[in-house]
Amino acid sequence: MASYGSQNEDNHGNRRDSRDGGRDGGREGGHRRRGVPLSELDPALTEMSRRVIGASIEVHKELGPGFPREIYANALANELEAEEITFSRDHSFDVEFEEIVAGQVVADFYVGERFLLMVQAHYGEVGGEERSRLRAQLRAADLELGLIINFGERRLKDGLVRVLNPDKLEAMKAGATATPEDDSNDDENEESED
Repeated sequence: MASYGSQNEDNHGNRRDSRDGGRDGGREGGHRRRGVPLSELDPALTEMSRRVIGASIEVHKELGPGFPREIYANALANELEAEEITFSRDHSFDVEFEEIVAGQVVADFYVGERFLLMVQAHYGEVGGEERSRLRAQLRAADLELGLIINFGERRLKDGLVRVLNPDKLEAMKAGATATPEDDSNDDENEESED
């Protein structure tokens, strides 16, 4: 019988899984990646994501773990409609490569035209594959935030993962720091160099 590693908690109550080196993804030196604080995201976006998490909690309270993914997706769609949260299911986004459409990715839920939601229903931590897949979907959709909700966990909070698109966040940060005055100064500097 194969050994799958053990789970335990660190001093801060974070679950660690020896199969993948813990939540830090097995990075050497034990350094954990610092997340982006919610305060750096658009408040309307974080509020909408909190409402979706609340709807997910209601679904998990009623159903608990153990059902197939599609049951949770259907129940969540029903709960989102009851909460008057706009969404579309199985939403396609083009993947562009060198100015051509190379294909499409399909997101489980596209919520409020602001973020993506991936529904899972397996026991165990959300892995790197799911995170990478959602991050790729975020890049294709040009969105900054995605959520993975794994209804297979006994406690739903153990199955909630926030995934960010660093490319979009950097572009937004760069756009926020550039001002029209900066652009006009660049033009003046270019003209004076001739």
